[in-house]
Amino acid sequence: MKANDKVDAREIRRKLGMNQQQFWSKLGVTQSGGSRYESGRNMPRPVQQLLRLVHVEQIDIQKIRREDYEVVEYLRSSKSDVFKELKKEAKAASKSRKNN
Repeated sequence: MKANDKVDAREIRRKLGMNQQQFWSKLGVTQSGGSRYESGRNMPRPVQQLLRLVHVEQIDIQKIRREDYEVVEYLRSSKSDVFKELKKEAKAASKSRKNN
């Protein structure tokens, strides 16, 4: 799923085997609000992005700190070569962990 792709929240939730309360509470969205999104109501872009991060990318947003984000942004903008190399190494390490 790409950042611009239309999100099918109901399908993602069903694939994860979660009920609406479990699924939407991880995003700070009420069950009734999530139900409306699943029924076709327009989902705001920030909610779509959170959904992708939490339920597709499996990122625990509770562990993200502002300082971590600031470091990533600094590396991306000022040290792009270092950023790309670290990104490549992190991807390889993640693959290695999954295969073990």
